[in-house]
Amino acid sequence: MKYPVLITALSLLVALLFALSLVVGVIEVGPLESLAALVRDSDGPLSMVMREIRLPRAFLGIMVGVSLGLSGAAMQGYLRNPLAEPGVIGISASAALGAVIALQSGFSALFALALPLSALAGAAACVLLILLLAGRGGGTLSLILAGIAVSALASALTALVLNLSPNPFAANEIVFWMMGSLADRSFLHVWTALPVMTVGWLLLSLTGRGLDRLTLGEEAAASMGVNLRRLRLILVAGVAASVGAATAVAGAVGFVGLVIPHILRPLVGARPARLLLASALGGAALVLAADVAVRLILPGRDLKLGVLMALVGAPVFFHLIWRMRGQP
Repeated sequence: MKYPVLITALSLLVALLFALSLVVGVIEVGPLESLAALVRDSDGPLSMVMREIRLPRAFLGIMVGVSLGLSGAAMQGYLRNPLAEPGVIGISASAALGAVIALQSGFSALFALALPLSALAGAAACVLLILLLAGRGGGTLSLILAGIAVSALASALTALVLNLSPNPFAANEIVFWMMGSLADRSFLHVWTALPVMTVGWLLLSLTGRGLDRLTLGEEAAASMGVNLRRLRLILVAGVAASVGAATAVAGAVGFVGLVIPHILRPLVGARPARLLLASALGGAALVLAADVAVRLILPGRDLKLGVLMALVGAPVFFHLIWRMRGQP
């Protein structure tokens, strides 16, 4: 498939799923009536639902999907490993730890943005720690090891907070938040995450040429003028901004950054630069589709987005391992 055709098809798919996300919900109203209520100058209940609940939820679906898909493609290109994903450097776990501490301490109840800001603070702390551990001249191996160490530490501290929590209601809230969801989000979450995500998207878009040259190896890329230290810094900062903001507003949503680049890689000729935009659109489509699915499968039980993504992503992960087991 030609690259422009692929991008056009993915863009149309995202637009279709965005419209579908707007008209699917608990309220049994026709699609045309729902969309009309969105643009109608009215303060009726349906217009309020469309503007204050469904519209920001649909926007967040696109934003979270773009962030996770783009970050996954960038990580796989940099590490030259199709099994890599954004969580490998501990950004998601650290952002989750920041949110968990806010929930447990009661800080999240002080004002509306306390929870996402705490998660962003956790992601920022993760970046500083990773860069400190990996060192200025470290390569991909040091980055992976630093990420694994930070992720393990953040996960252990999260488990410790849950273990020592004296408040069962706070622990229950933490567990449900970590499952990931786009429900009950508002435009406040959209405007909080969008500036940070935009910075992350811009940074990751700058890595395309370096990732293409890196496919030949680090020494060959360096001989072609790629500043590997600068590339790593831009990559880590971009992933931290994108994934940290996504985790801050949606909780832990996994497997998007693993599954989407793997599916789309053969369609872009295995070129990392082209895979970035394709994975961003593919991630948006996947998250939107999954968010629509959680509303249709168990509409009265609040099935979490992260749970559904894990159920879908785990078999794909097993398939990847099965295909690669015979490779050196």
